[in-house]
Order: sequence, then C-alpha cells, then structure tokens
Amino acid sequence: MPDIIDHAVQAGLIATAPQSRAVLARLRYKSTDPFAVQAIFPAAASLDGAEVRWTFGRDLLAAGLLGPAGEGDVHAWPCGPRHTMLEFHAADGMAMVRFASADLRRFLASAYLVVPRGAEPRLLDVDADLAALLREA
Repeated sequence: MPDIIDHAVQAGLIATAPQSRAVLARLRYKSTDPFAVQAIFPAAASLDGAEVRWTFGRDLLAAGLLGPAGEGDVHAWPCGPRHTMLEFHAADGMAMVRFASADLRRFLASAYLVVPRGAEPRLLDVDADLAALLREA
C-alpha cells in the first residue's frame, strides 16, 4: 500500500484583478511517484471553476526554498524570510502563489520520512511503467 502525505496549507493567490486572495490548497506526495509532488487548488481559485492540480519535482520545491529554481512550467523562489513563491505557466496564462516557507518545509520533512532524499530510484519499477506505456499506445 502506498504512503501518501496530504497537507492542507494556506496559500496566497497573487492577482491583479480583482485582487490577491487567500485560498486553501493541498500539497500531496505519494511514494508511488517518488520524485513528484502535487499542488492542488480548489475550484474557487480557478478561472474556469474546476480544481487545478500541478505536478512537479520534489527537488524543485526543496531548491525553491533556498533560491530560484525551476525550468519550464513551474518555478519557485524565496520571497523574503518567511514566504516562497510558486509560479505556474500554462497555455491559458500564468498564476503566482505565495506559501509560508515553514509549511513547505514541514510538508517536505513528512515526504522525506516516507521516501528519503536519494532513495527515489529504488521505488521505481521501470519495466512495469514501460509496459503500461506500451499498452496505452
């Protein structure tokens, strides 16, 4: 049975119109996908009224606590001594979300208890994953 870490966190959705607002987001880590984390935002936080899930590297989140990190669709960086920004890019636009750095550190500490840093490759079943991809093709 996989280990799952699911933390509710307060996040600040940065917007220009109508204004920035607080949202209750969730951070999720699953041992079955050991390199990734998910940030899950409620439907009320999206423009189209649907829940939004972003999946990105656990290492990106950890690096973003210390300095600018990320390439592509997700970027993270410290924002003062107590906050960390996550920036998400999609075809429809971009969102910036501010998290308390302490919340992110607690979440990562819990995730590292489930799968320690560096132990991720031992949990991968490349043969099974490749077989599943070939079945879907």
